[in-house]
Amino acid sequence: MQNKDTAAGEIFRFKQQHWHLLPEKAIYWEEEKALVLSDLHLGKSAHFRKAGIAVPAGIMQEDLFRLQQLITRYLPVRLIIVGDMFHSRHNNEVQYFKIWRGQFSHIQVDLVLGNHDIMADEIYSQLEVNTHDTLTVRDIHFIHEPCEENNGYLYTFSGHLHPAVVMAGTARQRLRLPCFYFGRHCGILPAFGDFTGLANLDPYPDESVFVIAGKSIIRTQ
Repeated sequence: MQNKDTAAGEIFRFKQQHWHLLPEKAIYWEEEKALVLSDLHLGKSAHFRKAGIAVPAGIMQEDLFRLQQLITRYLPVRLIIVGDMFHSRHNNEVQYFKIWRGQFSHIQVDLVLGNHDIMADEIYSQLEVNTHDTLTVRDIHFIHEPCEENNGYLYTFSGHLHPAVVMAGTARQRLRLPCFYFGRHCGILPAFGDFTGLANLDPYPDESVFVIAGKSIIRTQ
């Protein structure tokens, strides 16, 4: 069961919790007063430029501005980042994040480590980011890579895949759009960072999928 969110998202009542699914590709978890997101890949554009690949500047700044707007709107006490907060090793964009983080020092930041989160522990400490291999909050288990079946944990939220579904329209139009996926045992979050790819999902009929189409959230099943 779900109701419309007054902030242009969708309130999904699931596992006895209220999840505000937001077109900015994040979730506001009402009971925990937490923003939940995954796969920011901060520093990815600098990593590519260092390798000689032409990538536009300002991508990370735009992602952090979008996150800043969500913080201002929802006033969370906590950020839960489900992996791949940073793309690779330390670079100048990490320093930019440190300055950005100073605006929100009152907010607890919990990072569930992903395959790209490979910086030294002391750097995360300097950034005031708590790191975890996995994290369990209120009977919800967070891990970066998706489960494939019931693995003995409670319901699992993950990221990593950058999930998407293909929407078909008239005149053979087809669009691949990011989505929130709530499967039988595991939910998968869309990639928050704009400089990421997409991976098509093939959900079962009894699973819930919410597509992000511009500023709208559309439930497709």
